[in-house]
Amino acid sequence: MAAPDPPDREAADAAAPAVAVTDADGVVTAWSPGAERLLGHRAADVMGRSVATLLLADPGGDLGGDLARVLRARAGWTGFAEVRHREGHAVPLRVRVSPLSAEGGEARWLFSAGALIPAHGGEGVADEALTVLLHRSPMAVGVWDTELRLLWMNDAAARATERSLRDQVGRPVTEMPEGFDSPGLVTTMRRVLDHGAPVIDHEYPWRSADGRRSRTLSVSFFRLEAEDGRPMAVCTVAVDVSRSWARERIRLLGEASTRIGSSLDVMRTAQELAELSVPVIADYVAVDLAEAVPVRDEPLGRLDATEVSVPAFRRAGAASIHEGIPESLWARGEAVYVPSASPFTEVLSLGRSHFEPRIDVVPGTWWDADPRRARVARETGMHSLMITPLVARGETLGIAVFVRTENPRPFDKDDLVLAEELVLRAALGLDNARQYTREHATALALQRNLLPHDLGGAPAIEVATRYLPAHLRDGVGGDWFDVFGLDDDRIALVVGDVVGHGLNAAATMGQLRTAIRTLAYVGLPPGKLLGRLDALALRLVEGDSGSGHPQPLNATCVFAVYDPATRRCTMARAGHPPPALLAPDGGVTLLDLPAGTPIGVGMGAFDFESLEVVLDEGAVLALYTDGLVETRDIDIDTGLDRLRGALDRTGQPLDELCDGVIDTMVGDRLTEDDIALLLARVRPSD
Repeated sequence: MAAPDPPDREAADAAAPAVAVTDADGVVTAWSPGAERLLGHRAADVMGRSVATLLLADPGGDLGGDLARVLRARAGWTGFAEVRHREGHAVPLRVRVSPLSAEGGEARWLFSAGALIPAHGGEGVADEALTVLLHRSPMAVGVWDTELRLLWMNDAAARATERSLRDQVGRPVTEMPEGFDSPGLVTTMRRVLDHGAPVIDHEYPWRSADGRRSRTLSVSFFRLEAEDGRPMAVCTVAVDVSRSWARERIRLLGEASTRIGSSLDVMRTAQELAELSVPVIADYVAVDLAEAVPVRDEPLGRLDATEVSVPAFRRAGAASIHEGIPESLWARGEAVYVPSASPFTEVLSLGRSHFEPRIDVVPGTWWDADPRRARVARETGMHSLMITPLVARGETLGIAVFVRTENPRPFDKDDLVLAEELVLRAALGLDNARQYTREHATALALQRNLLPHDLGGAPAIEVATRYLPAHLRDGVGGDWFDVFGLDDDRIALVVGDVVGHGLNAAATMGQLRTAIRTLAYVGLPPGKLLGRLDALALRLVEGDSGSGHPQPLNATCVFAVYDPATRRCTMARAGHPPPALLAPDGGVTLLDLPAGTPIGVGMGAFDFESLEVVLDEGAVLALYTDGLVETRDIDIDTGLDRLRGALDRTGQPLDELCDGVIDTMVGDRLTEDDIALLLARVRPSD
């Protein structure tokens, strides 16, 4: 892992801790920039001198006399001392002395110090201004020699590595426990040793050996130098920043980009916003949509107002840290009533957030006009409120309400900025869902209007049909069926499928349906009719494009004509699944009808091949689209075998047989493609 460019050297030195290293006799061998900043002594001033010469006084006598003897006897020391500043005055410090291991067993000592400041300008020592390298410090501190072998680490570092100092001391960084990116550490530490410039706040990932825990550490590196500037060691200081607010904010916004609005369903999108915001931002969140985003068929404007409020929103999403969401007065889908003059209506009309960091439900505030909300606010402990507008493409679609109850910290401006950024992403998803819903409803209405509504059949045949739209983003497609009478009591049966979904597919379906009826009325037999339809489809595309690059039209179709006088049925298909025939006494056959090419590929100069079969009394002819027999997980051959089994039920009313086929072939799964099914049973002759 490459280290970032070093920051300004002076700023880094100012933040460095005060550290010194001595030999076994207490003679200074290393002096950090932090020590120079704290005491004014340059490394050249103190290198080779006993650290005891810097001490003005020894509280308690612990460091009096033979310093080296005391340190050896106690294996270290922690306490207060007054140290001489370069300018002559005394600096009160808290000092910690720890043993360092070295090659050949030679003892060395690590001195670390933090300055103390007077309390409120009074006398005496109060709080530590700088605490470094203490056992209770949350920062993990380690010291490494020029070969990057561990010399010393504090308790926090031992906890981070999950090994004791005794187990780790003397080991190179490349032998650190699994989970640490040793190559990344080595690269950065080598750079600090070679160039001397500290590396501050370098983010670094850590994962436990079992992979169950992970953290992000902010690590700073600086080197300890000898009198001649030669590097003696490198010090690392690490802080766990996994749960920092900035990181949490980035995580939340990233998750919002992937979670919110993926379904193109307004209710689900609103609920995703509410659930994602709890408890990271608020303890309770409600998402209310205005009339611009219809949630139910009944408009809000038709609902009656109460004495104190009007129906202004529909509740589309709600989430809370409390079970049952006691903060919400309305369930999802219900109308939300607000006072005509309130923060809710102001946010909706002005498109600006309402920020109320401290809720004060007292007389004289806007809560007077909303007694039900005021009561719930008191009962649930609401103490901080934000209301943000859901604005997309210049239109306000609704509001999002953020409330804190258990979290004692009031909302601040940073919370408001995060909420507004999150709501902006949700608003775009809601607007996409709204536009999709409108187009889907329009396409569905168009398709339903184009499909025949009265298919009772004729005296010669009984007809039953089913149509199921796909549960995909693009929604309604171009599947259709049709039954209509021709001269001489003949009956035409059609099932077709335009490739694609949406308004274009539904409109193209209407054109093809009309063209088939027109060609059938002039007496063209099925094979010739499909050939003419193919040629006509190409002309339709060229005429609609208005350019030399027409968009292709692709559709499949099966067209059959039944003559009750002869009981003969003539049929042809253009790239469509084969018709199935249920015999009166049982048994299903897939008719051996040549497949032909789809409509729109330019084979209109040739007639499609036809097949003629005799239909006995009680026989059932099944025409259908490929969505019935083919899915992403089931190929068409397997689907056709299942269809034969689903159809092989004699003696059932035709509507029940139609339902049974759909139940068997579809069941509870979400359909990936539109499904059209037409069953025609030959009636007994009079």
